[in-house]
Amino acid sequence: MVNQIKLVLRKEEEVQRMLNTKDKIFQNLHGFEEPFLEGALKRGSWSNTKEILSKNQNDVIEMVKSSQLRGRGGAGFSTGLKWSFMPKDTGKQHYLVVNADESEPGTCKDREIIRNDPHTLIEGCLIASYAIQATKCYIYIRGEYHFEYIQLEKAIAEAYEKGLIGKKACGSNFDFDLYVHRGAGAYICGEETALLESLEGKKGQPRLKPPFPAGVGLYGMPTTINNVESIAVVPTILRRGSDWFKKIGTENNTGTKVFCISGNVNKPCTIEEEMGIPLQELIEKHCEGVDGGWDNLKAIIPGGSSTPMLPKNVCETVRMNFDDLKAYGSGLGTAGVIVVNKNNDISEVIERFSHFYKHESCGQCTPCREGTGWMYRMMQKLVRGEISPEQIELLENVTKQIEGHTICALGDAAAWPIQGLIKNFKSELIEKYNKRNLKAS
Repeated sequence: MVNQIKLVLRKEEEVQRMLNTKDKIFQNLHGFEEPFLEGALKRGSWSNTKEILSKNQNDVIEMVKSSQLRGRGGAGFSTGLKWSFMPKDTGKQHYLVVNADESEPGTCKDREIIRNDPHTLIEGCLIASYAIQATKCYIYIRGEYHFEYIQLEKAIAEAYEKGLIGKKACGSNFDFDLYVHRGAGAYICGEETALLESLEGKKGQPRLKPPFPAGVGLYGMPTTINNVESIAVVPTILRRGSDWFKKIGTENNTGTKVFCISGNVNKPCTIEEEMGIPLQELIEKHCEGVDGGWDNLKAIIPGGSSTPMLPKNVCETVRMNFDDLKAYGSGLGTAGVIVVNKNNDISEVIERFSHFYKHESCGQCTPCREGTGWMYRMMQKLVRGEISPEQIELLENVTKQIEGHTICALGDAAAWPIQGLIKNFKSELIEKYNKRNLKAS
């Protein structure tokens, strides 16, 4: 009886903590309103921007740091702390680079922000650049996002015309220029140093770190790279205060988050919710449940294709934030939630991911260049039931040899889905092998 009461109280607490419409940062995420300046002004963008630009730059950084905003691109590193790494008063050109190369399978959150509410990003670029003493900012956008590019360029032209950016931006003493660069759509250019290489006109391959971009970045100058969502939430945080932002979400995982849910759900969607919302609640509330009902759920990949999957029993209790998902051996990543039901062969899902990472490897690092191809071939055999228990162990061992042994995280991204598959469904993989052998005999 006591446990039942506790469960009811927990449910009531969760209901009370649901994100209110007034607390949503992206008021036009679904594009029902005017996306450009007229609509943006009605939604509160560009209000008090001049006042923000009159603050001490260190104070702006401290406010963002105080909000506990963690990068929305996948790593979950403190945004304010990252800004503080930028050198001060160097006399050099400083750059802000915004990563809009959204190539993670299952992820489409930044796309919605750019095409439906671009002024949140533009204003965020201005304020973030001011904080890190960068007078120039580049938005590196995925090449396939043609319509989004058009929307963004139109919004930037509006901002220049109204004096919101450019010389003496928003009537301040800060000069700021914003450029959009279209990439070739390679997954590897989502890695910040590969992005810089591509932006400079070179082949998109990661650089060794150190030196880090804050010291030697774009064109050898101090540079900060942030995700679209990380930058777009900054103006609202500074207007409404870091305490307001911290009240949303959970401890050390504050604020709102844009989730994109796809796969075997009744209603795939992109939605802004509070950090820490229970995964099951996210699916049931916004997607009208799993196709075939919750009992038909096989697994959920919580943060885009690179994050290890979670079995059904974990999905029933885990909260969608960086720390809780890490505790279960996965990660929030880009919050690209991929739902897989029992109607699918889970090994086929991971085999498709494996093919993707093989294709996207830049080939610079031997473990990744050779390993992604080998893992894909092994996954093909696994799907057919041709891999013995000993070979499954070998496959798992190889993934661990690739993980952590490459310049960038693509090797990790290729290894983790396979690790998650073996960890949670090893018995099924062995059973598939045994059934095939039984038929053969």
